[in-house]
Amino acid sequence: MDVLTPADTVSNRHLESFLEMMSAERGAAKNTLAAYRNDLLDLTSHLLSHDTTLVKAKRPDLEDWMVFLHSQGLAASTVARRLSAAKRFYRFCQSEGWIKQSPTRLINSPRQAKPLPKTLSEQQVNLLLETAGKNQSPKGLRMLALLEVLYASGLRVTELLSLPNHIGKRNENLILVTGKGGKERLVPLTKTAILAINNWREVRKSFLPKGHRQQRATKFLFPSNSIAGHLSRERFFAMLKTLAAKSGLDPKGVSPHVLRHAFASHLLANGADLRVVQTLLGHTDISTTEIYTHILDERLKKLVKSAHPLANRS
Repeated sequence: MDVLTPADTVSNRHLESFLEMMSAERGAAKNTLAAYRNDLLDLTSHLLSHDTTLVKAKRPDLEDWMVFLHSQGLAASTVARRLSAAKRFYRFCQSEGWIKQSPTRLINSPRQAKPLPKTLSEQQVNLLLETAGKNQSPKGLRMLALLEVLYASGLRVTELLSLPNHIGKRNENLILVTGKGGKERLVPLTKTAILAINNWREVRKSFLPKGHRQQRATKFLFPSNSIAGHLSRERFFAMLKTLAAKSGLDPKGVSPHVLRHAFASHLLANGADLRVVQTLLGHTDISTTEIYTHILDERLKKLVKSAHPLANRS
């Protein structure tokens, strides 16, 4: 048996080089890099327990890892994600000439059912907006502006809360948003969203913190006394749950991400193209957007029933 050197044991150099590539060339976000690191460290630990390393592992070693992951009771989606991380890592190793071929190339991801995203009906979203619109206090105007922008654009919650203060000042129909990995995209603003922003601006100054945090908070459309300078995720989540309860909806079924799903679902249900929705949501891969294809299926069924000459034949 070969004696494992410290460098082989940790495979740190190869892992760090991979993460640097993902950050510099692919623009991977911090959370994405952390996920890759954790998954590959888990693989490293398993391989070390079987006297091998990341770059010396063979296909049976990776298959044994898959069996081990399943034996731990992990969800198929988790196992698939870890295998995906390994596949990407080994493709990088092959491109660098560290290995001749990937030990994962003939290993298939576990089958997993694609859960339908939780969403809200158009009536439920309208109910939230109507309830928010009844509160004309400064906090109510802020909540309505947040909701209108979120439902008009499908922004991620972090993108929404960190919007710069200049957004909506020129009544523009499209705004430039910086998403995951620093990637920019254009998203729409409806007339009602612009109106809600303008009404919010009339009371926005009262939410600016005093002291040394004011200068940072001034840059954001939704300023706050938080360290970040803008309204926090936790605070917005709590505000949304409270609004859901006032609207007669189950607070457990309402969140910023659910409203993002509602944005995409309602667009598709009303005729939008899947590629357009992909762009608006900021998804790099169309497969991420394909979770909404069940909506397209329902739309096609209705189209056939209403348009096909034999659809209503008894």
